[in-house]
Amino acid sequence: MREDIEFATEDGVTLRGWHYPAEGVDGPAPLVVMAHGFSAVKEMHLDDFAARFAAGGLGVLVYDNRNLGASDGTPRGEIDPWQQVRDYRDAITWAQGQPWCDAGRIGIWGSSYSGGHVLVVAAIDRRVRCVVSQVPLVSGLANARRLIRADVFAELRQMFDADRVARYAGGDPAMIQVAWEKEPDEPCALPTADTHDFFLGPILDRAPSWRNEVTLRSVEMFVEYEPGAYIADIAPTPLMVVVAAQDHLTVADLTLEYFERARHPKELLVLPVGHFEAYVDGAFERSAPAQLAWFRQHLA
Repeated sequence: MREDIEFATEDGVTLRGWHYPAEGVDGPAPLVVMAHGFSAVKEMHLDDFAARFAAGGLGVLVYDNRNLGASDGTPRGEIDPWQQVRDYRDAITWAQGQPWCDAGRIGIWGSSYSGGHVLVVAAIDRRVRCVVSQVPLVSGLANARRLIRADVFAELRQMFDADRVARYAGGDPAMIQVAWEKEPDEPCALPTADTHDFFLGPILDRAPSWRNEVTLRSVEMFVEYEPGAYIADIAPTPLMVVVAAQDHLTVADLTLEYFERARHPKELLVLPVGHFEAYVDGAFERSAPAQLAWFRQHLA
């Protein structure tokens, strides 16, 4: 049975989440550290993956990213990818000091935005012994150019500049919707129909703490973020990448291109679905066992 946990980052922010004990394991167990993607919170299907991994004999640490969900941090809705990378590493450090964790057998899991984070963490932190990156962002700028029309992108850059001037003068960060609520042409961070359907659909019953807004600065940092640049440096740490073939949020062809740059040991799993379908139903039932097998193979 999972337990609520909290831990402090190196800069003193309290992050909160769950620990799933490894079923059938006495004493310290291999551990998978997990966090969610852009603006998402742990109740958005991370519990499904964590429960499956725990049933397979792996401990799991799941937490909300800072400034989101149950975790502390301000400004609320601020998503700094490099800070989230540092928080992954702090989560590993904290977990290594817990009696239920085998400090020498730690894996990391990320999806979407955090799927990019785990590429970075695995490349720079050799405490990580295995990594699964699901439907990851690999290039913020290239992905943004796929999502946003050129004329709209130019207007967005003007918004970044105006926000920077306002903040420099002492103003609060500007905010922007994550998903459009009424009309598809509303300014938002993730302007796809499936983003709207996922975040503003039935998932809200599972995740009432989610908010449909982030700082505009978060979108600017998204555009600047290039986690795929680290993918060739992950080896010899084993890497599994899960791609949704119909993904047009973190577009599939970009992820496949970057996967070719990774060195072995690596494994690719392609699911015939869209971005958010990777979390549920048939795609989950195909993907979760494969991910569990990858972790068990390399953390056993």
